[in-house]
Amino acid sequence: MKTILVSAVALIDVDGRILLTQRPEGKSMAGLWEFPGGKIEPGETPEAALIRELHEELGIETWQSCLAPLTFASHSYDDFHLLMPLFACRKWEGTPQGREGQTLKWARVNELRNYPMPPADIPLIAMLRDWL
Repeated sequence: MKTILVSAVALIDVDGRILLTQRPEGKSMAGLWEFPGGKIEPGETPEAALIRELHEELGIETWQSCLAPLTFASHSYDDFHLLMPLFACRKWEGTPQGREGQTLKWARVNELRNYPMPPADIPLIAMLRDWL
């Protein structure tokens, strides 16, 4: 089974809310909510992938020093295994906007379970709740 490496981030605003993005129509798991991020390209660190993805997908800038490793997900889907480090980030420049057709939502940690998520993301909610 192929392992896919993806890096994700819990963007936490000054009010303690976490940003979720909704997977757009046409993508696998369309309509589900997830933490922003994306695939790690060959030769790229998880932090570099997040910095690139946040710029491409949300139009914001952050720095490696602002990405704190928090936990990770390791989940087997039918046709691949996902390994996904989750970082926390409280500092960035710009206002997040869905640049690829995705809907954005700021949610409190105790509201995250109200949003349908991919199976790999669900265990991360408890980690965030305990950390915040």
